[in-house]
This record gives sequence, C-alpha cells and structure tokens, in this order.
Amino acid sequence: MGMSKSQGCFGYPLSIFFIVANEFCERFSYYGMRGILILYFTNFFSWDDNLSTAIYHTFVALCYLMPILGALIADSWLGKFKTIVSLSIVYTIGQAVISVSSINDLTDHNHDGTPDSLPVHVALSMIGLALIALGTGGIKPCVSAFGGDQFEEGQEKQRNRFFSIFYLAINAGSLLSTIITPMLRVQQCGIHSKQACYPLAFGVPAALMAVSLIVFIIGSGMYKKLQPQGNIMSKVAKCIHFAIKNRFRHRSKAFPKREHWLDWAKEKYDERLISQIKMVMRVMFLYIPLPMFWALFDQQGSRWTLQAATMSGKIGALEIQPDQMQTVNAILIVIMVPIFDAVLYPLIAKCGFNFTSLKKMTVGMFLASLAFVAAAIVQVEIDKTLPVFPKGNEIQIKVLNIGNNTMNISLPGEMVTLDPLSQTNAYMTFDVNKLTSINISSPGSPVTAVTDDFKQGQRHTLLVWAPNHYRVVVDGLNQKPKKGENGIRFVNTFNELITITMSGKIYANVSSNNASNYQFFSSGIKGFTISSTEIPPQCQPNFNTFYLQFGSAYTYTVQRKNDGCPEVKEFEDISANTVNMALQIPQYFLLTCGEVVFSVTGLEFSYSQVSCSLYLPPICYTPACRKCR
Repeated sequence: MGMSKSQGCFGYPLSIFFIVANEFCERFSYYGMRGILILYFTNFFSWDDNLSTAIYHTFVALCYLMPILGALIADSWLGKFKTIVSLSIVYTIGQAVISVSSINDLTDHNHDGTPDSLPVHVALSMIGLALIALGTGGIKPCVSAFGGDQFEEGQEKQRNRFFSIFYLAINAGSLLSTIITPMLRVQQCGIHSKQACYPLAFGVPAALMAVSLIVFIIGSGMYKKLQPQGNIMSKVAKCIHFAIKNRFRHRSKAFPKREHWLDWAKEKYDERLISQIKMVMRVMFLYIPLPMFWALFDQQGSRWTLQAATMSGKIGALEIQPDQMQTVNAILIVIMVPIFDAVLYPLIAKCGFNFTSLKKMTVGMFLASLAFVAAAIVQVEIDKTLPVFPKGNEIQIKVLNIGNNTMNISLPGEMVTLDPLSQTNAYMTFDVNKLTSINISSPGSPVTAVTDDFKQGQRHTLLVWAPNHYRVVVDGLNQKPKKGENGIRFVNTFNELITITMSGKIYANVSSNNASNYQFFSSGIKGFTISSTEIPPQCQPNFNTFYLQFGSAYTYTVQRKNDGCPEVKEFEDISANTVNMALQIPQYFLLTCGEVVFSVTGLEFSYSQVSCSLYLPPICYTPACRKCR
C-alpha cells in the first residue's frame, strides 16, 4: 500500500515518471488519431462534410462524457490503478480496431483500391471509436489524480510541480502527434493498390497506446494504491433529493422559510456538506456557457480542417497538410500562457482595471466569436476562387483536340477553333434545352454531327482527333477535389493500349483515343512510366514526373514523338487552391487567446469557489483541482 520516500529521484517519487510517460504516450495516441479522423471520414468513407462533422463531434462528446463513468468506477469499485489498467486495455483494443478498419485491402477483392464492403469498415470504425471514447474518457479523471496520490505529506511543492510536468507531457504528446500522423497519412501504402496510408497513421497511435499501457504496468510495484473511498456524487445526489423532497413535504405556513432550498436537508445531512454543495451549485451556474465555448473550440478538428483542405499548404519552403494546421493551437498555447500571466494581466492591473474572473471569461467568449468571424472572412475568399460547376439543368463541355489537324467545333451560339493538342480555355456551360447541336469539321472535310447523349448536371470532355472521329467522356468530377488532393487522368492518343505505372503499381490501362478515370493523389512530386507493345526499346525507361499542389485536376495526354517515344502534355481541368493556409493563423490566434482567457480562468475560478474537501471527479479532473488531490 505505502511507498517510502527513499524510492525517489530528485525528491520526486520514482513512480510519477512512469505516470508522466504513460500520459505522453496516451495523449500522442489520442490526438494523433483524432487529428486525421475527419479526413478519414471524408476520404476513406466518402461521407459528406455534414455527416463527417456530426460523427466526429459525437465521438468527441462521448470522450468528454466518459470521465463521469470512469470516476464512478474508480471511486466506488476498482480504484484508480485497476481502472486505468482495465480501461487502457479497452482503449488499446479500440485503437487497434480502427487501424484494421482503415486497411482498404481488407475487403478489396478486385484489387482496384476500393473496398467491396464499406459497411464492414464503417462498423469496425464505429466499434473502435466507441472503445476509444470509453478508454480515453474513463481514464482521464484517474491518471492525474493517481499521480497526485503518489506524494507524501510535506511534498506539496513537488506535487504542484508534478502537475506542471504532467500538463507539459499532455501538450508535448498532442503537439508531436498532430505533426507526425498527417505525415504518415499522406504516404502511399497498400498490398494490391496504393492509397493514402490511414492504417499506418492510425497504427502508430495504436502502438503508442500499447506502449503507454506497458509503461504504466511496469511501474506497478512502485505505486501507492489507495482503496476506493466511495463516490461523493451519490452522496451529493441523495442530499439534493432529500432537500427537494423535504421542502415539498413541509409546504405549509407552519414551517418557516429557510435561507436556501438546500437548507431543507439539515434534518439528515451535516451543514458542512450542505455548504459545500451550495458552492458547487454556484459554480455550476457559471458552467452554462462552457459547452458553447468548447463546441466552438472543437471546430478546429472538423470544420477548420475541412476548410484548410480547400486551401494551399505551401508556406515558404514548408508544405503543410490540412490536419497539421491544428498544431498552431498547441504552439500558440505554449507562447500565449506565459505572455498573459507575466505581461498582459500585470499590465492591465497597473492600469487600474479590475479584470475579474467573470470579465476574463466574457472576453474569452468574445475572442472565440471573433475567431469565427475571421474564419468566415477566409471562407469568403476561398469561395471566390472556386470553379463553377453545372447545376441540375445544365451541361458543361470542354473540347480537347488530340489529333494532328486544326479542328472547328460549332456549339450553340459559339464557334471554337482548336490547333493540334490544345483545348478550350474553360468549360462551356449550356442549358439542357438549348444544347441543340454540336458539329465538328476541319478545313476541306465534311461536317460531322455529335450524336452522343450528354448527362445533365455533369462535366464532359469532347475528345476530337479527326473530322468524323470523336468521343464524349463524362468527367465525373463535379466538385473541387477534397482534402487538398489532386485529380489525375490520362488520355491515350496512341493506336494501341497503353499502361500507366505509378509507384510500382498499374495506375491505368487506357485504350486508344480514350481517357482514364480520375484518381486522386496528395500534393508533391509524383512519378510514372508509360508502356505499350509498340514503344521502341530505346525509349525505355520513360520515367516522367509532375508536381501537384493542392486541390487541382489535370489531364495528361500521351502522344507519340517522331522517334516513336511517348511524350506527355499537361492540361489543367481545375486550378489548384490559391488561398494560403497561413490565412487561418489569425483565427487560431484569436481562438487560442480565447482559450487562455476563458478556460484557464474558469478553472481557477472553480478552484477558488469550491472547497477541496468536496471532490467531484467528473468536474474536478483538470489542473485547477490539482491541490484537491
């Protein structure tokens, strides 16, 4: 049960180093997984933004509700140590399950990169997220309190410093994970087809959670393990219930009024408990705006990440992924907390302004509101750069001349002349009812009418290579590529089938005078090779590279040079994102300032208003209650 002071290092119990290492690994695991979650929903499952956001915030809400259950289990049944171990096992299993669910080859029997049974992946992911929510939420009220239990009387200074180290471990884990896991996500991996490497991006946090559990168990023999003392929540609830029942039982005028409605519990409960509950009730009233603030704050991981996916991540020599922008908050927290404490608050005090806790929290909410004003301004700038896509009653057409002759294309109200290997500058939009006829001709050749049916609400590419030879291709790209990825397709002008190979895997087999479907790639330099039965041996190898930015779409035509070797020409279908992710920094700055003023002040205010002897685990598991422990 006990632990002697001799088992220590630099005046601290040796056991706390295992607890700090455990917390670092656990926070790396949680924030690494959560950071890429919204893009996993929109990319792997192809869910729309609204559904993805709803599922993301449901998961986060469960994570923040589970501390109530974890505190009840620890204080009433298992104790902190066994609760941490048991729920960490659940947590680790959940991380492993979501890692397995992200393996696209799991149900990809056709080896085309597309899961054949998406419901299997969805079901596994939801099970994994439920287990993670139970695990991370359940251990949250226990780990820091368990660390505080390790100190003896007279070690208050070391205990307080431990919580600072503990909080540093939390921020270090979250900061590193939000940098590293997006880098793992953009890697290409897969057995049969190369895809964004979500199994690796989820797998590393899962491995860190397993390490976290192992490290915590290794220190088992050194821990001071207190027995469960019973949960105060039950006692508080019974006291409140008795006060209400007793008040209504004595409604007649024969019983004089009491100063506070909780005073009706005096017949059964001592005044000390009643006064402490009154303090809690006062603070609970203050907690009403808390959900509103944190609902805004957690938009960083959903809407703000989706917004970043429509922007350019090229910042100087750096190339930032959308989900890495969340690191701005962690970096700014480290910078802003000491600035506020050491500079701003003392300066305000010298000016004679009484900046009370409630005023600080009001300013925090105001700053959070301004952050979303800034986000709205950024979104307006993004919307200005978005291409126009066809509505339900419209058809868009782009003409691409892949032949060796000048071609004339007659469309309703417009005549287009295209030189060899050129295209129209933009997609032309036509009302369905007004697209009556399209004719193709070249000098000295008869006119050919295009008889293919066009699909409403779709973009089309009209491939022409001779007066009487054409092909209508439905592009299938009716929105700007999401998640900052880039759509790539190839058009084959050879007279034989060609094979495009990328990263050692066959990207596409494209028949003569035809186009492949779009496939999507992250930003960066990509390489590919072209092969066919007719390409001369001296043309090998024919390795080609192209650089992709963010949110673009390109068509690459493959034509034969005079020596018989293939040559590639690039045509832009959708321009890359031009609004830079750096424009999100002001909104992160405002939200972080709001967090520092609102959150930290709220915790301090809670601590000053509530007696430490009334320890409510679901509420008091934050650093503000560190002395309660």
